[in-house]
Amino acid sequence: MCGMLDLSIALACLIPALAMRPWRGFGPSGPPGAWLTWWMLMPLFWGADRLADSAVLQPLSGAPLLVLMAGWPLAVLALVPTALLTGWLGQLDAWETLHRLVWLGLVPATLVLGLGAAVRRLLPHHLFVYIFARGFFATQLACTLAGALALWLGGVPAHLDGAELMVGRWLSAWGDAVLTGMLVAIFVAFRPEWLATYSDRLYLPRR
Repeated sequence: MCGMLDLSIALACLIPALAMRPWRGFGPSGPPGAWLTWWMLMPLFWGADRLADSAVLQPLSGAPLLVLMAGWPLAVLALVPTALLTGWLGQLDAWETLHRLVWLGLVPATLVLGLGAAVRRLLPHHLFVYIFARGFFATQLACTLAGALALWLGGVPAHLDGAELMVGRWLSAWGDAVLTGMLVAIFVAFRPEWLATYSDRLYLPRR
Protein backbone atom coordinates (compact mmCIF):
# COMPACT_ATOMS: atom_id res chain seq x y z
CA MET A 1 0.00 0.00 0.00
CA CYS A 2 2.79 2.40 0.97
CA GLY A 3 4.68 1.60 -2.23
CA MET A 4 1.65 2.37 -4.39
CA LEU A 5 1.14 5.66 -2.54
CA ASP A 6 4.76 6.60 -3.17
CA LEU A 7 4.38 5.71 -6.85
CA SER A 8 1.21 7.82 -7.13
CA ILE A 9 2.92 10.84 -5.54
CA ALA A 10 5.94 10.43 -7.81
CA LEU A 11 3.79 10.33 -10.94
CA ALA A 12 1.71 13.30 -9.75
CA CYS A 13 4.92 15.36 -9.53
CA LEU A 14 6.88 14.03 -12.49
CA ILE A 15 4.16 14.22 -15.14
CA PRO A 16 3.49 17.99 -14.81
CA ALA A 17 7.22 18.68 -14.40
CA LEU A 18 7.90 16.86 -17.69
CA ALA A 19 5.01 18.65 -19.38
CA MET A 20 6.59 22.03 -18.51
CA ARG A 21 9.85 21.03 -20.32
CA PRO A 22 12.03 23.17 -18.04
CA TRP A 23 15.24 22.22 -19.86
CA ARG A 24 14.26 24.72 -22.57
CA GLY A 25 15.52 27.49 -20.29
CA PHE A 26 19.12 26.30 -20.53
CA GLY A 27 21.53 28.55 -22.39
CA PRO A 28 24.30 27.28 -24.67
CA SER A 29 26.49 26.54 -21.65
CA GLY A 30 23.92 24.22 -20.07
CA PRO A 31 22.74 24.16 -16.43
CA PRO A 32 24.47 26.52 -13.97
CA GLY A 33 27.43 24.92 -12.25
CA ALA A 34 26.29 25.96 -8.76
CA TRP A 35 23.09 23.94 -8.72
CA LEU A 36 24.78 21.04 -10.52
CA THR A 37 27.32 20.92 -7.68
CA TRP A 38 24.57 20.86 -5.05
CA TRP A 39 22.65 18.24 -7.03
CA MET A 40 25.73 15.98 -7.17
CA LEU A 41 26.15 16.22 -3.37
CA MET A 42 22.57 15.22 -2.62
CA PRO A 43 23.01 11.40 -2.92
CA LEU A 44 25.46 11.66 -0.01
CA PHE A 45 22.77 13.46 2.03
CA TRP A 46 20.04 10.98 1.10
CA GLY A 47 22.14 7.91 1.80
CA ALA A 48 23.88 9.15 4.96
CA ASP A 49 22.24 6.53 7.18
CA ARG A 50 23.30 3.67 4.92
CA LEU A 51 26.78 5.00 4.30
CA ALA A 52 27.28 5.46 8.07
CA ASP A 53 25.50 2.15 8.83
CA SER A 54 23.24 3.85 11.39
CA ALA A 55 19.46 3.48 11.20
CA VAL A 56 19.00 6.30 13.72
CA LEU A 57 20.85 8.85 11.57
CA GLN A 58 18.27 10.80 9.56
CA PRO A 59 19.25 11.90 6.04
CA LEU A 60 19.10 15.51 4.94
CA SER A 61 16.90 16.44 1.99
CA GLY A 62 18.63 19.24 0.07
CA ALA A 63 15.58 19.50 -2.19
CA PRO A 64 14.39 22.92 -0.91
CA LEU A 65 17.65 24.61 -1.93
CA LEU A 66 17.54 22.88 -5.31
CA VAL A 67 14.04 24.30 -5.85
CA LEU A 68 15.21 27.81 -4.96
CA MET A 69 18.17 27.49 -7.32
CA ALA A 70 16.62 25.66 -10.26
CA GLY A 71 12.84 26.09 -9.95
CA TRP A 72 10.36 23.34 -9.09
CA PRO A 73 9.97 21.57 -12.48
CA LEU A 74 13.70 21.21 -13.10
CA ALA A 75 14.38 20.26 -9.48
CA VAL A 76 11.73 17.52 -9.62
CA LEU A 77 13.26 15.97 -12.73
CA ALA A 78 16.78 16.23 -11.28
CA LEU A 79 15.68 14.32 -8.17
CA VAL A 80 15.14 11.10 -10.15
CA PRO A 81 18.84 10.47 -10.91
CA THR A 82 19.61 11.58 -7.35
CA ALA A 83 17.38 8.78 -6.05
CA LEU A 84 18.86 6.22 -8.46
CA LEU A 85 22.40 7.05 -7.41
CA THR A 86 21.36 6.95 -3.74
CA GLY A 87 19.86 3.51 -4.27
CA TRP A 88 23.06 2.27 -5.92
CA LEU A 89 25.38 3.72 -3.26
CA GLY A 90 23.22 2.49 -0.38
CA GLN A 91 22.30 -0.85 -1.98
CA LEU A 92 18.61 -0.06 -1.63
CA ASP A 93 15.82 -1.99 -3.29
CA ALA A 94 13.51 -0.32 -5.81
CA TRP A 95 10.73 0.47 -3.29
CA GLU A 96 13.10 2.03 -0.76
CA THR A 97 14.71 4.07 -3.55
CA LEU A 98 11.25 5.28 -4.59
CA HIS A 99 10.39 6.04 -0.95
CA ARG A 100 13.44 8.29 -0.62
CA LEU A 101 12.70 9.99 -3.93
CA VAL A 102 9.22 10.88 -2.66
CA TRP A 103 9.81 11.78 1.00
CA LEU A 104 13.32 13.24 0.83
CA GLY A 105 12.85 14.86 -2.56
CA LEU A 106 9.46 15.37 -4.17
CA VAL A 107 7.35 16.11 -1.09
CA PRO A 108 9.77 18.63 0.52
CA ALA A 109 10.32 20.25 -2.89
CA THR A 110 6.59 20.64 -3.49
CA LEU A 111 5.88 21.84 0.05
CA VAL A 112 8.63 24.46 -0.14
CA LEU A 113 7.19 25.63 -3.47
CA GLY A 114 3.75 26.09 -1.89
CA LEU A 115 5.14 27.79 1.21
CA GLY A 116 7.26 30.05 -0.99
CA ALA A 117 4.19 31.05 -2.99
CA ALA A 118 2.38 31.90 0.27
CA VAL A 119 5.35 33.97 1.47
CA ARG A 120 5.47 35.84 -1.80
CA ARG A 121 1.75 36.55 -1.69
CA LEU A 122 1.28 37.39 1.99
CA LEU A 123 4.55 38.96 3.17
CA PRO A 124 6.39 42.10 2.02
CA HIS A 125 8.71 41.72 -0.94
CA HIS A 126 11.94 42.32 0.88
CA LEU A 127 15.43 40.84 0.76
CA PHE A 128 15.36 39.53 4.34
CA VAL A 129 11.90 38.07 3.87
CA TYR A 130 13.25 36.00 0.98
CA ILE A 131 16.31 34.84 2.95
CA PHE A 132 14.63 34.03 6.26
CA ALA A 133 11.09 33.12 5.23
CA ARG A 134 11.77 31.26 2.00
CA GLY A 135 15.34 30.13 2.62
CA PHE A 136 15.16 29.17 6.29
CA PHE A 137 11.67 28.83 7.78
CA ALA A 138 9.97 27.38 4.68
CA THR A 139 12.75 24.77 4.40
CA GLN A 140 12.45 23.80 8.06
CA LEU A 141 8.67 23.50 7.90
CA ALA A 142 8.66 21.61 4.58
CA CYS A 143 11.22 19.04 5.76
CA THR A 144 9.52 18.60 9.15
CA LEU A 145 6.12 18.07 7.52
CA ALA A 146 7.57 15.63 4.99
CA GLY A 147 9.21 13.62 7.76
CA ALA A 148 6.04 13.55 9.85
CA LEU A 149 3.87 12.54 6.88
CA ALA A 150 6.30 9.77 5.93
CA LEU A 151 6.07 8.32 9.45
CA TRP A 152 2.29 8.73 9.65
CA LEU A 153 1.58 7.16 6.26
CA GLY A 154 4.41 4.65 6.08
CA GLY A 155 4.67 3.59 9.71
CA VAL A 156 7.72 3.27 11.95
CA PRO A 157 10.40 0.74 10.94
CA ALA A 158 10.85 -2.24 13.24
CA HIS A 159 13.25 -1.89 16.20
CA LEU A 160 12.97 1.94 16.09
CA ASP A 161 10.98 4.22 18.39
CA GLY A 162 8.54 6.53 16.57
CA ALA A 163 8.98 9.48 18.94
CA GLU A 164 12.77 9.31 18.78
CA LEU A 165 12.63 8.97 15.01
CA MET A 166 10.45 12.06 14.73
CA VAL A 167 12.87 14.02 16.90
CA GLY A 168 15.68 12.91 14.59
CA ARG A 169 13.73 14.06 11.53
CA TRP A 170 12.93 17.37 13.20
CA LEU A 171 16.62 17.91 13.92
CA SER A 172 17.58 16.97 10.37
CA ALA A 173 15.01 19.52 9.13
CA TRP A 174 16.86 22.17 11.16
CA GLY A 175 20.08 21.04 9.50
CA ASP A 176 18.48 21.50 6.08
CA ALA A 177 17.15 24.92 7.11
CA VAL A 178 20.50 26.17 8.40
CA LEU A 179 22.34 25.01 5.28
CA THR A 180 19.73 26.41 2.92
CA GLY A 181 19.33 29.72 4.75
CA MET A 182 23.09 30.26 4.95
CA LEU A 183 23.72 29.47 1.28
CA VAL A 184 20.73 31.53 0.13
CA ALA A 185 22.08 34.54 2.06
CA ILE A 186 25.49 34.11 0.42
CA PHE A 187 24.00 33.70 -3.04
CA VAL A 188 21.73 36.73 -2.68
CA ALA A 189 24.72 38.84 -1.66
CA PHE A 190 27.23 37.63 -4.23
CA ARG A 191 25.58 35.48 -6.91
CA PRO A 192 21.83 36.25 -7.12
CA GLU A 193 21.75 34.79 -10.65
CA TRP A 194 22.24 31.35 -9.08
CA LEU A 195 18.73 31.54 -7.59
CA ALA A 196 15.95 31.00 -10.12
CA THR A 197 13.35 32.14 -7.57
CA TYR A 198 15.04 35.44 -6.69
CA SER A 199 14.91 38.80 -8.46
CA ASP A 200 16.50 42.10 -7.39
CA ARG A 201 13.59 43.91 -9.02
CA LEU A 202 11.11 42.10 -6.79
CA TYR A 203 12.93 41.83 -3.47
CA LEU A 204 15.13 44.93 -3.23
CA PRO A 205 13.28 48.08 -2.16
CA ARG A 206 13.13 50.73 -4.85
CA ARG A 207 15.02 53.94 -4.25
